[in-house]
Amino acid sequence: MAEPVAEPVLEVRDLVKHFPVTRGVLFKRTIGRVRAVDGVSFTLGAGETLGVVGESGCGKSTLAQVLMRLEPPTSGEAYFEGRPMFPMRGAELRELRRNMQIVLQDPYTSLNPRMTVGDIVGEPFEIHPEVAPRGSRAGRVRELLDVVGLNPEHINRYPHQFSGGQRQRIGIARALALRPKVIVCDEPVSALDVSIQAQVMNLLGELQSEFGLAYVFIAHDLSVVRHLSDRVAVMYLGKIVEIGTEEQIYEHPTHPYTQALLSAVPVADPALRGQRDVIRLTGDVPSPIDPPSGCRFRTRCWKAQDVCATEEPALVERGLPFDHPSACHFAEERSVVP
Repeated sequence: MAEPVAEPVLEVRDLVKHFPVTRGVLFKRTIGRVRAVDGVSFTLGAGETLGVVGESGCGKSTLAQVLMRLEPPTSGEAYFEGRPMFPMRGAELRELRRNMQIVLQDPYTSLNPRMTVGDIVGEPFEIHPEVAPRGSRAGRVRELLDVVGLNPEHINRYPHQFSGGQRQRIGIARALALRPKVIVCDEPVSALDVSIQAQVMNLLGELQSEFGLAYVFIAHDLSVVRHLSDRVAVMYLGKIVEIGTEEQIYEHPTHPYTQALLSAVPVADPALRGQRDVIRLTGDVPSPIDPPSGCRFRTRCWKAQDVCATEEPALVERGLPFDHPSACHFAEERSVVP
């Protein structure tokens, strides 16, 4: 795995994305806001993978959409190679989108069923013709299909003629077409069978080594994230509650939510199942329209005290062994895996 570098290729500071909740048909009025992403900060080094994990509805996919400029941010800043991303317009934004690509979650809906594979993978060249002159595009598409493990002779087939894993490979080939520096992977294997997940994950790892790609890898499966990530950020209700290296998060988690997530990961060896410290959370995930005061995890946390309701814990190092940033007043290292 790559080591973090001093100069990040992508830097995000206090990113916020709220969606208004309206009432009425003709005269709509805002009655609240969904706090999908609420103050997220991180850096991504060249050639590095940052895994982003959390339960469904914690804001992971919204984060991906804002980073790709598919949704405007409510506030906050993001920088690509030191340049502010959100003010970019015209040619500057076009260049950004060439260098930042996305692989979407569902390979069954992310490909146009009326386009051939050759047209799908080659479509980025229509927008960025400087990458591949028209006469060389067919050869470039065949090369991309070969790189992701597909038969280049299937260039004239349609998406419905491929399996789910093959369709996701087509999506990866399309993301690679413009030779980007960063690829945002929004749960790219969650819709695939387990055996196919492993193949796609191995492919992403090989492509990263070959092309020096940096990934923001979003998933809810912690075992999948661990396979590829150099660092991991754990999200809960729109906020990052813990971030650290792969070893710090998986071997020395300090936030109660991270510990609970890790305790829920299935153990393959039956002999070890009774040895692990299983944490069962009570209650439901609060609504992002009206999150709890103070620490957002306090309504489900066994460590919660009065201070958790009045003071929001900062995402900082707590002076613990194997220290890394954690947003908990009572953070402590706790092994949950035998």
